[in-house]
Amino acid sequence: MPDTDRRAAGTTAKPGGVATLLERIPLMLRMLFYGVFFLAGVLAGLPWLAHRLDVLVPAGHVEVGWLRVVGVVVFLVSFVLYVRCSYVLSRRGRGAYVEFDPPKEFVASGPYRWCRNPVAGCIVLMLLGEAIAFSSTGITLLFVVAIPLAHMQVVFLEEPLLRKRFGQAYLDYLERVPRWFPRAPNPGSP
Repeated sequence: MPDTDRRAAGTTAKPGGVATLLERIPLMLRMLFYGVFFLAGVLAGLPWLAHRLDVLVPAGHVEVGWLRVVGVVVFLVSFVLYVRCSYVLSRRGRGAYVEFDPPKEFVASGPYRWCRNPVAGCIVLMLLGEAIAFSSTGITLLFVVAIPLAHMQVVFLEEPLLRKRFGQAYLDYLERVPRWFPRAPNPGSP
């Protein structure tokens, strides 16, 4: 891809760089790799460590009983939405949803018409689902910490990079679509 096409597509990779190497790997393989390792860390590794708090401090454990089923439902619905949002972003954006291998096209359709950050929102909700399903004080604390961390990642890293990458189209999008809490799109909006 010539440099002028890369700039128009929102990337500035140099020939022979990491981006060129990544482009040689089919997108679905990259997404599968990123998804498996990211989700394994965020939804298995960190919650397992956080759940150790329940083991180390049994007095802090709060049993929620039958509400564990609600946690399973929250987790599963959030996971399905996460997969859907990730697919839409990678397919329509023609790239992964990681900052070192970002989408090449701006995506404001599908779930992204309702909410600007459905992937991050789904991850946080999956942690909430795990906290309830495992009736875990430690995972609940992880969920509470994840909320401001997700917000800071979006505000201080993702949004500035998207402004730079997609310019006015992204600025217009910021005006139309809420950051976190989904809202039905206006029928006339693009």
